[in-house]
Amino acid sequence: MPHFTIEYSANLDGDLDMVAFCEMLKKAGIETGVFEEPGIRVRALRCDAYSIADGNPANAFIDISVRLRAGRELERRKAATQHIFAAAEAYLEEMFKARPLALSFEMRDIDPELSPKRNSIREHMKRAGAKAQAG
Repeated sequence: MPHFTIEYSANLDGDLDMVAFCEMLKKAGIETGVFEEPGIRVRALRCDAYSIADGNPANAFIDISVRLRAGRELERRKAATQHIFAAAEAYLEEMFKARPLALSFEMRDIDPELSPKRNSIREHMKRAGAKAQAG
């Protein structure tokens, strides 16, 4: 049940298709083998108020945070972090060349004892798949 949260500076609007960026991150997360598709949630939060470095209005940022339920081995989390960050870098390569951009990423564990969950997405995905096969 990883939660990907992207915070980004508002000055990226018009230069970055954030929906496509979210989809790419979801795909990269699934590719790691650490996360299953029914559990992944990716969302982007636009930041209207920010101050970056020397105040140049072209300065932009994207901060990706991944929270996941504790219990996965450190080496698997490291490999997933590297894969997802590399995918984000590749996606943004042209933007890095065109403007000042800061990209950051952090993966951290959620304590399962302090984070109750209820999720029916997996059940609905199974039903939808069964209907598609029957139809």
